[in-house]
Amino acid sequence: MKIKLSFVAMLAASVPAVAQAVPLSEAEATFLDQLVTASVVLEQRCDGYEVDGAGGVQLGARLLGSPEAAMVMIDAYAAAIKAHDGESYDSGKFRPEVFDAAAKAFRRVRTDLIKNPKRACADYGNASVEQGLLRRY
Repeated sequence: MKIKLSFVAMLAASVPAVAQAVPLSEAEATFLDQLVTASVVLEQRCDGYEVDGAGGVQLGARLLGSPEAAMVMIDAYAAAIKAHDGESYDSGKFRPEVFDAAAKAFRRVRTDLIKNPKRACADYGNASVEQGLLRRY
């Protein structure tokens, strides 16, 4: 009994962030969708685009109210990517709602890019440039 209780206590201490998922605000969902879209454009190797890190933080600051809030969302997305890939990540930055929303957006955009890569790369890439997340090279 003592061993079971210790194990349960250890398990409970290791997953409190996962158990307390908070829904994304509309602004967070919008910014996350834009982050995911830009990252899928890069992941699918659409020609002529690269990351505009400063632009991404500026966009997030406009949507979320501060550069710090933008960085929190960027870090949460990075943790979600690492969790998905089975890599170690900072559990304090992981948010299950970000993980779920990012996975859905990733599948949607990637499916579009696979079905019609030329059109989708141009559409999603140009939109990401206009938003400031990507730039052309």
